[in-house]
Parts: sequence; structure tokens; C-alpha cells
Amino acid sequence: MSFIHMVEQQTPSPDRLTEILKAASDPICRGIPTLLAQSGPTRVTKITARFDISLNAVSKHIKVLDQAGLVSRRTLWREHLIEVQMQPLALIDPWFAALRLIWALRLEKPDDLLTKEQTDD
Repeated sequence: MSFIHMVEQQTPSPDRLTEILKAASDPICRGIPTLLAQSGPTRVTKITARFDISLNAVSKHIKVLDQAGLVSRRTLWREHLIEVQMQPLALIDPWFAALRLIWALRLEKPDDLLTKEQTDD
């Protein structure tokens, strides 16, 4: 089994990872979970007050985050609260770890070649 195949087996599904990274690519989408992690479950109107965009735009960002699993909605009586979900972020770590490992292996190859050339002389 090749190293690349092993890495692919250890990383989350490409679709799931793509959803998470796509949501995290937008500054407002990154800001909302940060705000929620700091303040806890929050109403959409309160989230909107923290950003210089419309309620409709915040709702669209929340929908993207919800689809990626980075936030969830909870209803408490008549109040609709948005909560951060940290579990999906753990899916990113193995992917980055695999990239770091691949890069480290690539950096070792030139060193190995140089060492071999020096010993051949």
C-alpha cells in the first residue's frame, strides 16, 4: 500500500472537507463561529449587530455554516439560537497533518541525494 493511499484513507471524505474549508474561506463565515465560541448560543439578530451586513446576508452565511456542520440552530421557546459546533474542525487536522508529512518527506529527499553524492565522492 502506498503512502499516498494511506494518507487518503486517514483523511475525511473530500466532499465533507470541501464543505468545511469552503465555509471557512469567507471572513464573515469564520467570524461567526469565533463570535459564537466566545459568547455561546446567540440570536441571529445579535450576530447581525456584530457585522456590517444585512440580516439576510448573515442568515445566508449561517446557512453555509450549518450545511458544513460548523453551527447548529436551536429553538428555546420563541427564541432561535445559533450554536458553534467544533467537531467538524477536527476533520481538518488530519488533512493538514498529512500535507505536513508529505512535505517533510519531499524535503528529506534532496538531503538524502546530497548525502549520497557526498559519500560517493
